[in-house]
Amino acid sequence: MCAIVGVFNIPNASKVAYYALFAMQHRGQEATGISSSDGTRIYTKKRRGLVTDVYAHEGTFEYLKGSMAVGHNRYSTAGSSSVLDAQPISAKYKLGEISVVHNGNLTNKDEVREQLIDEGAIFQSYMDTENIIHLIARSKKDSLQDRIVEAVHQIKGAYCLLIQSRKKMFAIRDRYGVRPFSLGKFKNGGYIIASETCSFDLVGAEFVRDIRPGEMIILEKGEEPKSIQLYEAEPRPCAFEYIYFARPDSVIDGKNVYEKRVEMGRRLAIEAPVEADIVLPVPDSGIAAALGYSEQSGIPFENAIVRNHYVGRTFIEPIQEMRDLKVKLKLSPIRKIIEGKRVIIIDDSLVRGTTSKQIVKMLKNAGATEVHFKLASPPIKHPCRYGIDTPSYEELISANMSEDGIRDLIGADSLSFLSLDGLVESLGRETKYSLVSFDGNYFIK
Repeated sequence: MCAIVGVFNIPNASKVAYYALFAMQHRGQEATGISSSDGTRIYTKKRRGLVTDVYAHEGTFEYLKGSMAVGHNRYSTAGSSSVLDAQPISAKYKLGEISVVHNGNLTNKDEVREQLIDEGAIFQSYMDTENIIHLIARSKKDSLQDRIVEAVHQIKGAYCLLIQSRKKMFAIRDRYGVRPFSLGKFKNGGYIIASETCSFDLVGAEFVRDIRPGEMIILEKGEEPKSIQLYEAEPRPCAFEYIYFARPDSVIDGKNVYEKRVEMGRRLAIEAPVEADIVLPVPDSGIAAALGYSEQSGIPFENAIVRNHYVGRTFIEPIQEMRDLKVKLKLSPIRKIIEGKRVIIIDDSLVRGTTSKQIVKMLKNAGATEVHFKLASPPIKHPCRYGIDTPSYEELISANMSEDGIRDLIGADSLSFLSLDGLVESLGRETKYSLVSFDGNYFIK
């Protein structure tokens, strides 16, 4: 679920890419990188760390010169946390230079990699992204466009790709459209392509449209964007984007994320009513759902847990000990509001249970007489193979315990999940969603 961005035909494109990556920092905090092109060569800078730190050094944007750039924020689900596994991946090959950024997971990555190694390819990282650059470089096709088409037809999975040559940019979304991917336009005629539309707002670009599942868009100076449908579209957008991962001000496939989260909260109030005095959100991910629950139930909403915004997202921390510590650093209750109250606490989802257990303990220590924990999504019972860091059943609390067992473990007085039918109803039945974390339907084989 990394963040990727491409900026085309804009002065100081790397700086625009930097601001877009800053807007999408929530999609990955391990590493970040930008490749720019001035039409004659490609320049790359990447490093482990946050966007504001990696590009803070004097001279960074003077080095990353040119009117086009691609960028990436890393959230590892394949590969390791080494700087070698940061993106973009840049390479020189027969037709010149290219730089690639990618999010999602390739489900046949091991098969493709082994075949490439058998044919003599030498790999520098463990990322599935490197497969793509080898497939392009080793193709016998005469044009980069044909090489990309050939490469894409050899990979399977959930992915968005941006491939930059010295003068062109190619954007590809997999046939299922699992990950969000949108096209925006600047007033001067330049373009931006990014994982989330919240980045358009920051850099002053106007949303044009979503890139269609199975579509490739080609950007070339002096030309309108060219569209080629590589695959027949079979849309299956990821429901987890709406539940947790995307920023609430983003629009994905025509649907505002915030509005969908409010609707999930309303559905949860209908399905799981309980007598209580106040509704609290787990900040910030539970706020919209808690507002929806409060509106539907008539129970007052209180923002009585203060979040320290200088602590990152606990779910995407790679090490469990770091998650545990960050929960304590991140959240603090307002005792005056909570003491003596029956509390409903709303969160978006329950993955490992780390945060939930500590929140219940925190609320009871603050004087809550009852704590009713409610989740605005169904139980997550299956690992995601398409870009979320839930690699094993052992890590998923709902895969290993009953709801009563989870309730007792986290110390809540009651525990309720939104039903799968309630989730689909909230998102809209006109679309078939990727629900693999909830129903185990791995539709990409």
